[in-house]
Amino acid sequence: MNQLLLKFITITGYFHSVYSLDVINNGDIDKRLNYLQPPGTQPPCSSEIYCHGKLLHTVQMAKLYSDSKTFVDMRMKESPDDTLAKFDDFMNAHNGNPTKTEIQHWVEENFDKPGAEFEDWTPSDWKEHPVFLDRIKDDSLKDFAKKLNGIWLQLGRKMISDVETNGEKYSIIHVDNPVIVPGGRFREFYYWDSYWIVRGLLLSEMKTTTRGMLENFLSIVRRFGFIPNGGRVYYAMRSQPPLLAPMIKSYVEFTKDEDFARQSVETLEHEFEYWMNNHVTEVKGHQLAFYGDKSNGPRPESYREDYESAQTLKTEAEREEYYSELKAAAESGMDFSSRWFIDEKGGNSGDLTTMRCRSIIAVELNAILWWNAKIIAEFYRLANNVKKSADFETKATELFDGIQAVLWNEEKGAWFDYDLINKKHREYFVPTNLSPLWMGCYNQADSTNLTTKVLKYIEDNQLDKYPGGVPNTLSHTGEQWDFPNVWPPMQYILIWGLDGLKDERAKSLAYKWAERWVLSNQAAFKDGEHMYEKYNAEEFGGHGGGGEYGVQLGFGWSNGVVMDLLDKYGDKMTSG
Repeated sequence: MNQLLLKFITITGYFHSVYSLDVINNGDIDKRLNYLQPPGTQPPCSSEIYCHGKLLHTVQMAKLYSDSKTFVDMRMKESPDDTLAKFDDFMNAHNGNPTKTEIQHWVEENFDKPGAEFEDWTPSDWKEHPVFLDRIKDDSLKDFAKKLNGIWLQLGRKMISDVETNGEKYSIIHVDNPVIVPGGRFREFYYWDSYWIVRGLLLSEMKTTTRGMLENFLSIVRRFGFIPNGGRVYYAMRSQPPLLAPMIKSYVEFTKDEDFARQSVETLEHEFEYWMNNHVTEVKGHQLAFYGDKSNGPRPESYREDYESAQTLKTEAEREEYYSELKAAAESGMDFSSRWFIDEKGGNSGDLTTMRCRSIIAVELNAILWWNAKIIAEFYRLANNVKKSADFETKATELFDGIQAVLWNEEKGAWFDYDLINKKHREYFVPTNLSPLWMGCYNQADSTNLTTKVLKYIEDNQLDKYPGGVPNTLSHTGEQWDFPNVWPPMQYILIWGLDGLKDERAKSLAYKWAERWVLSNQAAFKDGEHMYEKYNAEEFGGHGGGGEYGVQLGFGWSNGVVMDLLDKYGDKMTSG
């Protein structure tokens, strides 16, 4: 790397954009330094086609596609410079004001349809009858699981070689190995989705595919310093809940491949430090993390929607703050929800313009970082690095103390997000209020008292009354991460968290919720044999809705969650 660049990064302390040094090819030093601006002053990526600029604005605002993501997933037929030159000629020929039809024709002439970056691929390690199916006693559920295993064949994606050699023509981020994607509009990898996909793939004995996906992620951390939200350059300035270390721990537990843990641990440390260096603030004497974003402008994949909704704001500064909040909520994975609304009274009413995600200390993010620190400490022990292991045990203890001191509410019996603006707990139900149970991030010696309080919290909020699963919030806003939508990873977190408590009351409730979830998913599956991205709390077997886009089919994390629950409870669960 050029020494001037190294000096610049050292002076600014700005690590987030180091990725740009690897992907801006053949640019001179002035162009590269221009891209390394302070936080909040640069676009999501350097591309004047996929991330910012007049071409992007013109095409997205023409409303050519119902989903703005369609355009930014299209491959250029020629180089970016030639494409931009053609666009300038096109605009000049139409006096800067082409019609929608003319713009549509120009795009079709210069771009390929989404999906041009992939070739047909069948995973070589897919098995028709993995062993876990034999642990499922009910024939109907076994057949359901077998069909879920078959869905992996539909969700596999392998990039064509041209992505590596002519990467500037694509928005997709090149990785060496094929991946399993969520499905629907999500035609590339997504970070936190992949945790549950990996769990399902391991049960399907697809170890080679899983290892390839994990190696992709490790290579991306080495290139970016972190893992982007998804596998596109327009996601390059935000991440998602950091679950790579837990993915690798799952892989090591399934395969007993401790060498992979030892080989991965330094890269996992780099990702952990990225989060601790870029996403942490002091609260009551503790260092705790929040979600954020450091780019300007609308989200390229939702450009028109963001731009239009921002026009209600009076100033450009207000609009930039709004865009940053949208991207911070997208980094959380819960895009969007009243969980992130802070109104003038400190409540959770409002709409997207009242989102203050960057001012909220999120329970699950901090518990996941604690989990990361514990896993990294464990992997360093395997590598016989006693000092590093002890260092990360200390980091875990510091996070644990902060989580208990700032986020735990003894009276309510749950952990709550913390509002930095109003300096108080946000006592609104979200499944993540119980997420530390999933990781074991609680005082094990006080398990009995904790269980009693948690079960009372569940009863007080009447979480057991919904036929389609526990809703994500109790607020009716129309946002997709609000009532009545139910999300597979949240059910997983609740079920595994309760089951981990050493109390039969909690374990019984965990099994009840697992059975209800599996059977509701099975009922929905019978209508066209689809797994859905989200479901409906009020309807047994009903899929969800609302939000920015239609219901998506596939669906990677839904597959993985049900497979894991059938593996855990399949010896006693019945479809009757």
